[in-house]
Amino acid sequence: MNTVILAVAAYLIGSVSFAVITSAIFRLPDPRTYGSGNPGATNVLRSGNKAAAVLTLLGDAFKGWLAVWLAQQFASAETVPLATAIAGALAVIGHMYPGFHRFQGGKGVATALGVLFGLSVYLGLGAISTWLIIAAFFRMSSLASITTAMYAPFATWMLFDFSHPYFASVALVAVLLLYRHRQNIRNILAGTESKLGQKAKPSV
Repeated sequence: MNTVILAVAAYLIGSVSFAVITSAIFRLPDPRTYGSGNPGATNVLRSGNKAAAVLTLLGDAFKGWLAVWLAQQFASAETVPLATAIAGALAVIGHMYPGFHRFQGGKGVATALGVLFGLSVYLGLGAISTWLIIAAFFRMSSLASITTAMYAPFATWMLFDFSHPYFASVALVAVLLLYRHRQNIRNILAGTESKLGQKAKPSV
């Protein structure tokens, strides 16, 4: 299958917001209207509905994995690494800037995790372990995500080397994740960042 078609498919898959879908199914407020205003699992958790948050997390991770898997299955043999790298990056970009939701999406952490698992189980396990350790110690989802974003390119380099298309893809995603967390970084430095388990507040 043509790399361009796979790239478009990856973006469209990434554009499906499971936070919005799951909230509608559970009859919860739109996640873009409370808390951080971010349509992601952490903000859905602020609604108090853990099942909805878990389903959001799994759905967003699955679409990242699916985009990578489709590229691995249907790209021509000589373009598989490049097509897979492009698909992974575009799935995350689709989540961040979804065409289905006026380009107002989430921060891409769960989708990026799914992409990493698609590229390598070792990458995925390393990333989720890093996230869990930081979250457990500091009780901040954002700090855990930021740390994991910085870890991922290094781990990809260790597994695949700088010249592999996967490294460029993961590095790009890491930069985008850090950019999407820029306000969280300011809040962390100011000591005002919200912690896991905090009740939701209306989005401003």
